[in-house]
Amino acid sequence: MPAKTNSAFMKPMNVSSELSAVVGKGPMPRSEVVKKLWVYIKSHNLQDPTNKRNINADETLKKVFGGKGVVNMFEMTKLVSKHLS
Repeated sequence: MPAKTNSAFMKPMNVSSELSAVVGKGPMPRSEVVKKLWVYIKSHNLQDPTNKRNINADETLKKVFGGKGVVNMFEMTKLVSKHLS
């Protein structure tokens, strides 16, 4: 029996202009947005070296994170979901 996928999680969503500056043009599933967000964070070395759960936002990410300079990874998903519709 094949594993059941969560269709709501895989549904392509529209991406805000602020978020598209980080992950690219949508629509894309939430899982793909999170994947691309981590690629951006790692390629720009934005993960806090002492506490890897924290993300040190650059100017582009601050627009996505509502102006916050430091966001933990659990708060990040909540803030990103505001940019998906």
